[in-house]
Amino acid sequence: MNFTLNTAPANRLKDRVAIITGGAHGIGKAYAQRFVAEGAKVVVADIDGAAAEQVAKDITDDGGSAIGLKVDISDLTLCQQMAKTTIDKFGRIDALVNNAALFSRIPMTRGRFDEIPEAEWDRMFQVNVKGIWYTCRSVVPFMEKQQYGRIVNVSSSTVFQNPGTRIHYIASKAAVIGFTRTLAREIGPSNITVNTISPGSTLSEEDPTEEMKAYRARRVADRSIQRVQYPDDLAGAAVFFCSDESSFITGQNLIIDGGQVMI
Repeated sequence: MNFTLNTAPANRLKDRVAIITGGAHGIGKAYAQRFVAEGAKVVVADIDGAAAEQVAKDITDDGGSAIGLKVDISDLTLCQQMAKTTIDKFGRIDALVNNAALFSRIPMTRGRFDEIPEAEWDRMFQVNVKGIWYTCRSVVPFMEKQQYGRIVNVSSSTVFQNPGTRIHYIASKAAVIGFTRTLAREIGPSNITVNTISPGSTLSEEDPTEEMKAYRARRVADRSIQRVQYPDDLAGAAVFFCSDESSFITGQNLIIDGGQVMI
């Protein structure tokens, strides 16, 4: 059974405009839905353009405000078009959630470091690291002009677990944390905060197989809160980092995994 928060929206993002990359599926979709519930206007950006448009349609049909865009974040031109379209539609960009990444939806090698094809290594960094550089390059100028912005990058708690496989994925997600800290220092004077969320193993698949459900369930034993993690467990933190409640917090990394990793 999925886990549903009993928390009523508090309108913390009223009239804010947020871009959610990778917003058409799983955790990104949960971010988009929660942001709208908190009063935001949302741009659902995803390489799966049809799904992004469907999520946006579902939101607007329910009375919210959203648009869906097909965006490959490893393409700077498409990221720039994403930012421009957002400005043309909504007039400003208040928040950027860099959720898009290569992981479960796209197969990757899970073996030793020397078993990873070079092309796969390069693609992992092209999306997971260079992609957020591109989105930030495209969005930050608008935030600097308005002297306000919130950026949330998504890393992974596996960075702190040392599992001994998927070195390209883990290295890319470690790079996200370093990127966040440096960018926070550089653009803080423009009243822009930059923070990281590091999720634990999350049952984010929309139609998970029994094998996947069993895999996620096995990850429960090492947690202080011993249940499966769902996308809703992450959405509140993203809202917090994009709201005025976190206006004096920047350059930080928040691990959300039910207390598996404590540092």
